[in-house]
Amino acid sequence: MSKSLKLFGGALGGAGIVLLSAVNFADRFVTEAPAPKPRVAEAAPAPSAPPAPVAAEAQSGGMLVAAANAEEHSTSAGGFGIGREALPEEVAAWDVNVMPDGTGLPEGSGSVADGEMLFSENCAVCHGEFAEGVGNWPELAGGEGTLADKDPVKTVGSYWPYLSTAWDYVHRSMPFGNAQSLTADETYAIVAYILYSNWLVEEDFVLSRENFLEVEMPNADGFIVDDRPETEYGQWRAEPCMSDCKDSVEITMRATVLDVTPDEGADEAGMSEDQAAAPAPEAAPAEEAAPAAEEVTLAALDPELVAAGEKVFRKCSACHKVGEGAKNGAGPQLNGIVGRTVGGAEGFKYSGAMADHGGVWDEAFLAAFLADPRGTMKGTRMAFAGLKNDADVEAVIAFLKSTEE
Repeated sequence: MSKSLKLFGGALGGAGIVLLSAVNFADRFVTEAPAPKPRVAEAAPAPSAPPAPVAAEAQSGGMLVAAANAEEHSTSAGGFGIGREALPEEVAAWDVNVMPDGTGLPEGSGSVADGEMLFSENCAVCHGEFAEGVGNWPELAGGEGTLADKDPVKTVGSYWPYLSTAWDYVHRSMPFGNAQSLTADETYAIVAYILYSNWLVEEDFVLSRENFLEVEMPNADGFIVDDRPETEYGQWRAEPCMSDCKDSVEITMRATVLDVTPDEGADEAGMSEDQAAAPAPEAAPAEEAAPAAEEVTLAALDPELVAAGEKVFRKCSACHKVGEGAKNGAGPQLNGIVGRTVGGAEGFKYSGAMADHGGVWDEAFLAAFLADPRGTMKGTRMAFAGLKNDADVEAVIAFLKSTEE
């Protein structure tokens, strides 16, 4: 055999060995691509019953997992082919709302007296002993007549239209950090105390499922049904106009006609001639004498005693306001209280005991009341226990005498 044939035969044999190795490798490590999986809607129906562990999980609240492994998979047109309709008992487990008509309320009852203790233990750290609010935590009492103000005080008494909302929220979400720890009876009691703090019930009131709907909320008629889907949606959900939307555009009013220029800082250049020429009115003699009388009255008070009384009054300021612009809150404003008729603050809703008491707040009666409110006036809604220090009582009276009417 020639040398060239030997070389050619060796090369051919080597090529054969390489091809044989390649075929063997492909057979062992390369497989055909799998056929496309059928669409979910074309899948075979799921077994008639889910595995036992899934059913147990559904009973313990694992509803999402149970739904994913449900006994019937929807294959209707347009569906996703998973899940099933929730069972009535599954819906009931999540449907815990209490409705305005009392639907969802459990059996139970709670008194104002029990609610006061429970509120002090569970709620006062945020909402104050008298539901007046602490720091940035919300007020739950007071705010009567403020909804039209620039900064309204929205409380259970002034704003909430339904008592069911208060009960449901307390029961499910409170106290903060320990939600759903209150029993139904404890919730009834706390809500009763909140009502009492807003002076909507008497101190001997007991709230229960039976009398729940008898409680009248002051702002029950302050809300309206949202009819915007019928009255407004059609106006701004239609195709928008992009050109020639109006036949003509005209200026109908100007700022000077609307009188929007602030009065502050205006000089005489902006006044009419009659206004600029008009002399300043002279004060009547009686008006001149009034400040002098006030100065004499305030001068007779000990400034240090007044300052001490102002500090003590901070215990009262959550419910009672004094000074310029003071308004009624959880309690009546106390400007000029010394010498005022008992139960005589205009626009304030007093308890029957206070309204029917009669007489005036002289210093002796005010001192006795500040020391022991409930002992001095049976049936008062004043929840404060009283000032135990005679010096504090004297200081507060001095401070109240210094306030303006």
